[in-house]
Amino acid sequence: MVERFNGRVSDIVNQTRFRSAADLESTLRNYVKIHNHSIPQRALNHKTPVQALKD
Repeated sequence: MVERFNGRVSDIVNQTRFRSAADLESTLRNYVKIHNHSIPQRALNHKTPVQALKD
């Protein structure tokens, strides 16, 4: 699960031209939010990390 997350973050960083460090930080914070709240994980029985944490 961590490898996939790191790979996606790497893809975002490599495919995006950021105007500033703040722009990079904002983009990464948004991705983490999406990842934790919207993307189900097979390792978590097809729940999002937030759903799995609540269970």
